[in-house]
Amino acid sequence: MQEMKRIICLDIGDKRIGIAMSDPFGMTAQALATLQRTTFRADAAKILEILKEYQVGLVLIGLPLNSESQEGPQAKKVRHFEGGLAKFLKEKNHAATIEWVDESFSSREAEVFLLEADLSRKKRKKVIDKMAAAVVLQNYLDEHG
Repeated sequence: MQEMKRIICLDIGDKRIGIAMSDPFGMTAQALATLQRTTFRADAAKILEILKEYQVGLVLIGLPLNSESQEGPQAKKVRHFEGGLAKFLKEKNHAATIEWVDESFSSREAEVFLLEADLSRKKRKKVIDKMAAAVVLQNYLDEHG
């Protein structure tokens, strides 16, 4: 089996960014980190660090859609973040493809998984964002594998 560039998935929220990454073969998703948001440039720099460290070729960004598959205010914020990230990566001469992926219900799926794992509310809060990113990424890998 040939190794490929890794894929990361970002679950972008107002306070945190959940980050998940594929294995080198693009088969499985692992929750990687939860980034506490500070400033856009600091957030983008941390994401760039991860892209370089793990030789990431594709960045998936979860787009939150409502139950009618329409974009609401949060989707507009995420699109704005993506535009800034693409510009930041270009400024830093880092080539990575950015794609959108539907993240509808990923937080709910992650919450169910964490409840089944019997994690306390406090522990769930610490990992929910990166677990939601992992759910979105695993769904993507399953569809494109």
